[in-house]
Amino acid sequence: MSKINLMNAAEGREWIIRDINTQDEELNAFLFSLGCYTGEPITVVSRRKNHCVVSIKDGRYNIDSHLAAAILV
Repeated sequence: MSKINLMNAAEGREWIIRDINTQDEELNAFLFSLGCYTGEPITVVSRRKNHCVVSIKDGRYNIDSHLAAAILV
């Protein structure tokens, strides 16, 4: 199964996080604190040119396009 990043994922559909493509430990810790880690469901609520609104667990978060591109589903 091929992986796509959140900037290319369809809006309104629940996806499963397959990988987080970053070597930044601080960023990994931040994402983990949001509940964003491998195996967790995530939904792209809306997308704009420079950011993406996602739903993880019971929260909605606005993440920039760089971070959204690092999250593979």
